[in-house]
Amino acid sequence: MKIILAPMEGVVDALMRDMLTRIGGYDLCITEFIRVVDQKLPARVFTRLCPELLTGGKTYAGTPVRVQLLGQDPHWLAENAVRAVELGSPGVDLNFGCPAKTVNKSRGGAVLLKETNQLYQIVKAVRDAVPAQYPVSAKIRLGYDDTSLTLDNATAIAAAGASMLTVHARTKSDGYRPPAYWPWIAKIKQHVTIPLIANGEIWQASDAALCQQQSACSDIMLGRGALAMPNLAQSIRTGEPAMPWPKVLELLMQYSEFEMCGDKSQYYSNRIKQWFSYLKLQYPQAAELFSQLRVLRKSSEILATLQQALREETRPKQVRPV
Repeated sequence: MKIILAPMEGVVDALMRDMLTRIGGYDLCITEFIRVVDQKLPARVFTRLCPELLTGGKTYAGTPVRVQLLGQDPHWLAENAVRAVELGSPGVDLNFGCPAKTVNKSRGGAVLLKETNQLYQIVKAVRDAVPAQYPVSAKIRLGYDDTSLTLDNATAIAAAGASMLTVHARTKSDGYRPPAYWPWIAKIKQHVTIPLIANGEIWQASDAALCQQQSACSDIMLGRGALAMPNLAQSIRTGEPAMPWPKVLELLMQYSEFEMCGDKSQYYSNRIKQWFSYLKLQYPQAAELFSQLRVLRKSSEILATLQQALREETRPKQVRPV
């Protein structure tokens, strides 16, 4: 079984990849997408979104990090894919699943699921350009509005030479509403021979087991579930219980300290609240604490609230004499 950490725009950045892979259980990370339009991008664009390129293409825990590209032009995607591997990315991933309206309006992401031939042309151009020792993977949804092209799209991507295909088992129109239609991945598997990765609605180990059963895939990708339970990958691998809430608070403190000192410190307030929006799905304590944090605007106030919560959780409990 391989477990891959999903790309999540504005959420799973290098800091989050570092923290989650230190907890363990991941075989590969995919970066947030790099938007390609009509030029070969400078190296700084790649290293800004994927600073792991400066450390051998791996997180500090040693997990490989693959650069993801998004665009519609086969030539420029190929040119930038070559640059990515030259800079140290252990392969390239192509985004055909992003549901964002701004991306789709500019003919990127999931909207390309309406254009089977364009998917083929993009993957083939990238595969032909990138040296054979580097994998070229792709991520799709089941379709844009419906599943009428699901099998055609998957077959085209495989025929173009993709090394691996991740399937988020929902259409663009489905968004992130449950359920994820994992049996569709099993249908795709009957038509392609390349490795498939199942993605969507995996929140705990039991979900992973059911997903593997229904999709006929042993390999999975974790996204929102990895934020809701920071040790989800290890829980799936070993059966260990969810990370205790005091440990989660310690993790949040570490994240806060690094984020506030980093070059994205102005986004700290939004990002920590976004993380809490996932944590509260797993931890009742997170929902209670989030009700306090959501009205705070200053980073110092948020940090002080987290520190107080951690002190209360770790304070020795007084035992009343009988």
